Amino acid sequence: MVMKLLNHAQLALIFGLLGNIISFMVFLAPLPTFYTICYKKKSSTGFHSIPYLTALMSAMLLLYYGFLKTNATLIITINAIGCVVEVIYLSLYLLYSPKKELMFTLKVLLSSLGAYGLMMLVTVFLVHGSARVNAVGWICAAFNIAVFASPLSVVRNVIKTKSVEYMPFSLSVFLTLCATAWFFYGLLVNDYYIALPNVLGFLFGVAQMVLYFVYKDSASSKRRVVDCETGKQQQQEEEEEEEGNCGGAHVVEVAAGDQQMRVEMTRN
Repeated sequence: MVMKLLNHAQLALIFGLLGNIISFMVFLAPLPTFYTICYKKKSSTGFHSIPYLTALMSAMLLLYYGFLKTNATLIITINAIGCVVEVIYLSLYLLYSPKKELMFTLKVLLSSLGAYGLMMLVTVFLVHGSARVNAVGWICAAFNIAVFASPLSVVRNVIKTKSVEYMPFSLSVFLTLCATAWFFYGLLVNDYYIALPNVLGFLFGVAQMVLYFVYKDSASSKRRVVDCETGKQQQQEEEEEEEGNCGGAHVVEVAAGDQQMRVEMTRN
């Protein structure tokens, strides 16, 4: 009934706004990770920069595509925000990364920016009119398909280990909702460069949620939970014993901090 009362433009606006809101929430998903990096560990060791580099390139490509199109305000807004957020993430990552990770991240970042600049030069000077929009649209679609396919490694790991420890259900839900919103937006505004990649995003998201329900009660997942709880209990006992022997809270706090660092590195 609601669908009949709204025209294509209004529906496109609704799905575009939903896409912006959900995408913004997805952009904020790494905040707990950077809280760990900046305040708990004071180091990015054990974390990877590739997801943030990939997200930055995707946002930059779609931002360029949005400026080339007409009436693409909703594409421009969220990807401009995405560029700012990912630059902040990468800056923090580089600030707290050891030399090896620092050099690797800078090498990939500079290579990516070089490829992006080359793409802009080619499309600006060698491609003209609607062909430019189509060329950049195909580049965005191909890149986003690759991004959506990247969780296949996580899916393979879940099937291999029969554990969903490294595949958060909430993130899979938000990515699926995000893909759904942008698919309908692209469909309603006849932008298939936006719609088609999000079909794969929706299918991969659903596949991850199905795998979560298949393996969440598996023996492997339960064993990991038991091991985690056992480790916490053992840590508490060690802290109590150490506090009784040393008579100082400072030693206990340092031991607990080291243990937390090891837990975070194992989790990631």
